[in-house]
Amino acid sequence: MTDQKAMTYGSYLNLRQLLSLQETRSDGPEHDEMLFIIIHQVYELWFKQVLHELDQLNRHIVADALARGDRQLLRILKILKTLVAQLDVLETMTPLEFQSFRSFLGSASGFQSGQFREIEFVLGFKDAAHLDRFRDLAPYSRLERRYREPSLWAHFVALLAKKGYPIPEEVLNKPAREPVAPSEEVQDVLITVYRENHELAGFCELLLDMDEGIQEWRYRHVMMVRRTIGTRGGTGGSEGASYLQSTLFRPVFPDLWEIRTRL
Repeated sequence: MTDQKAMTYGSYLNLRQLLSLQETRSDGPEHDEMLFIIIHQVYELWFKQVLHELDQLNRHIVADALARGDRQLLRILKILKTLVAQLDVLETMTPLEFQSFRSFLGSASGFQSGQFREIEFVLGFKDAAHLDRFRDLAPYSRLERRYREPSLWAHFVALLAKKGYPIPEEVLNKPAREPVAPSEEVQDVLITVYRENHELAGFCELLLDMDEGIQEWRYRHVMMVRRTIGTRGGTGGSEGASYLQSTLFRPVFPDLWEIRTRL
């Protein structure tokens, strides 16, 4: 057992280990490589927290405790705003400053962020091609588990069915590995929810806030990449800005967007 009296700020946070993880690879090293490493390590820490909150949120949905799940959604929204704000810091690095150490990244690419793919899978962006790209990488087992688990939206529509709303069987029984797709029958249910159940409607609006926050992050990420490397390919053979641009305006919860014109 740890001696609580001997505990310090540094030992509790493992600061010695944490602050030793910023290993630059460039000659010199190049000044801005440190910023690049820290920004991306902090992103991964925030991704870890988002996954932590999403797992708790799913538990609250399954337990029909949406009022408690509100806390997780609000926290995720704040984290998404922080992720966007971090891009402002990264954009203080000019394209020439990035090019000074870019070659030292080798085959490393943000495309290889297993945690970000986990977040997508939890939310319902299920894509077998993304899973296959990690087959020989460390995050594969975690990603495969997320890929085969029900998404957050699947848990939510299952809760609506438990509450007596007429969710179609084909929606409830859809394989977990399939991506979230719009359903007119689910949209009809959501319209009823918005008109009759204030608590459920409020939860839907928080889900929509999170969806919008993720889309904002994607947009700012695309613009940061375009500002830094233009239309060139990304590191590690990734497509860079062209791929990121293809992910824009893809809603997490399409049914919540589709009903806007019918409310």
